[in-house]
Amino acid sequence: MSRLHRLPTQLQQALVSRRLLKVIAGLTNFDAASVERISRAAGLGGADVIDVACDPVLVALAASVSGLPICVSAVDPELFPAAVAAGAAMVEIGNYDAFYPLGRIFDAAEVLELTRRTRELLPEVALSVTVPHVLPLDQQEQLAVDLQAAGADIIQTEGGTSAKPFSPGSLGLIEKAAPTLAAAHVISRAVALPVLCASGLSAVTLPMAIAAGAAGVGVGSAVNRLNDELAMLAVVRSLREALPIGATIAV
Repeated sequence: MSRLHRLPTQLQQALVSRRLLKVIAGLTNFDAASVERISRAAGLGGADVIDVACDPVLVALAASVSGLPICVSAVDPELFPAAVAAGAAMVEIGNYDAFYPLGRIFDAAEVLELTRRTRELLPEVALSVTVPHVLPLDQQEQLAVDLQAAGADIIQTEGGTSAKPFSPGSLGLIEKAAPTLAAAHVISRAVALPVLCASGLSAVTLPMAIAAGAAGVGVGSAVNRLNDELAMLAVVRSLREALPIGATIAV
């Protein structure tokens, strides 16, 4: 049985229908009050899964206020087992946006090693791995292929921090999403795994992510940068409505 079949039914259905919406609280966001607001808005707004920092307390909190499955993100595999024991449905290596301003770069060899170590620790848990956008597209493609062989179940793209939008309005939003959209297009055609497109996305560009080959999307700053819970809820609902109903895939 595929590890993806061990996920909650609603997550499986979201992947199959290519409409998975993941709200990202932030890999470095350990503020319980913030995570609670984001999780509540995600649950009420129609998200399918919440991605929180790898902390057992946050896992329990996010699950209790949202009613949704929880994904935990980290770059230290040793942190994952405790979060899974607390109820996390899946784990994710990455994304790396929070580290780039600090000068911390993840290369292909390190990401592969993190993947192998995570698989050793958690052989039966669904694993998503982010491909660093700092790699050229051909190297992102090759890393995705290698990650599939190493036991990854989902590949996630990124790229919002490298984009340099220079236009206002919708055109600027498209420019912001271009790197992660390009990665989703290339990687989705290179691997037999679901691809999640994340980083720099908005309601304008979510349909483009699905058209590029993604099975779902991850959205962080569009929600977690807000301080008002009602505003968060409105954004999550707009994201949910932006995802098209289209073809299905096998998982």
